[in-house]
Amino acid sequence: MNILKVNGVELAYDSFGNDNDEAIILIAGLGTQMIRWTVPFCELLAARGFRVIRFDNRDVGCSTHFNHYPTLDFEALEAALMSGKQPDIPYTLDDMANDAIGLLDALSIDRAHFVGRSMGGMIAQVAASGYPERVLSLTSIMSSSGNPALPQASQEVMGMMTSPAPNPFEDEAGYLAHSTAFAKRVAGTGYPFEEDAYHALILEEVRRSYDPGSVGRQIAAIAVSGDRRPRLATIKVPALVIHGMDDPLFVPACGEDTASAIPGAELMLVEGMGHDLPHQLYELTADGIERTARRHN
Repeated sequence: MNILKVNGVELAYDSFGNDNDEAIILIAGLGTQMIRWTVPFCELLAARGFRVIRFDNRDVGCSTHFNHYPTLDFEALEAALMSGKQPDIPYTLDDMANDAIGLLDALSIDRAHFVGRSMGGMIAQVAASGYPERVLSLTSIMSSSGNPALPQASQEVMGMMTSPAPNPFEDEAGYLAHSTAFAKRVAGTGYPFEEDAYHALILEEVRRSYDPGSVGRQIAAIAVSGDRRPRLATIKVPALVIHGMDDPLFVPACGEDTASAIPGAELMLVEGMGHDLPHQLYELTADGIERTARRHN
């Protein structure tokens, strides 16, 4: 792992493959770290002739945290948005997209293929619309367009996502049970949920960094992003939207709406896939990313 000063923050990253190959930058989702893009997945893409870069978004993992900000007040945030005021939040999705572009600058990479999952898909969308000269292709996975008319996740799912977990250093078993319950709830029906592997992953995240407040700050960044469809309409690079038919967090209509908002985008709806990326779907996902990347030539 390496750390670079970028856009006023420190970003932790690592890289796979040949430095001279075209770059793919992988952007993680809400409150999760770069290790959610597993080493086997990164190596799979690198073997196809790409330099693969994964990094910790600001406020997670080994990148700069914003825990000096007060705990997010969701009611105050909603009231400000409803009244048309700009809420006081530490950063936006635009700042996070600028981080990804700044990381390319720091690595002397002119252009890259942007791949994001969930919130990372939103960040990749913002980058593709705001930096057309830097983004070669866009793959948005299990994400959304921000269209307020789209069906929302159920209160049950949202409650599970936002309810506080036990402190893993005080109650590791409770933390694992809480986190696993949500992961199982949003996983797809087509693939077995591998509990031991998931426990190992989230405990590795805890060892790298534990900051329960970051999820709320990143939710605020998503909330103020609003409806991204006008931005999506300006994207001219090859684009792919991958979405699980079983996704209960961003229902399939979110993927369909994203694809319809991007001119010429390909939509890949995956049976049995939820709001996760099981290893059984690595090849299919890599195929889509590579196919989309090759379209820019």
